[in-house]
Amino acid sequence: MQYPICIEWGDDQTAFGIQIPDIPNAVTAGDTFEQAYQSAVEVAHIMLEELAELGEPPPAPSSVEQLKSNPDFAGMGWGFIDIDVTSYLGKTEKVNVTLPSYLVSQIDSFVKTHSVKSRSAFLASAAYEKLAKS
Repeated sequence: MQYPICIEWGDDQTAFGIQIPDIPNAVTAGDTFEQAYQSAVEVAHIMLEELAELGEPPPAPSSVEQLKSNPDFAGMGWGFIDIDVTSYLGKTEKVNVTLPSYLVSQIDSFVKTHSVKSRSAFLASAAYEKLAKS
């Protein structure tokens, strides 16, 4: 799932800060943007795990336009972070799904070229994203 991130740009003397507004307490920093981004990935997983332990589903991402209107984020840069939330959705259940072969081929190609664990993870993530937007 793609979550917007707000970026507080740093320099040689100030750390780079990243916040994921939709994930509670997902705030981090690093000496470089790359370090801050990697730390943001880690903190996102930690906070999503805490929500899952409380029985809470992963929050749906907001639109950047909606977040930019918040004065707390004035002057921030914006980007996205891709987090696979399927492991935070609860116990898995096996289902039988019939799909056209072309679609299965496209899904498998996407899974191979992106950081997606499996066809099942792709389908679960796609379904969750669709449901979160409705």
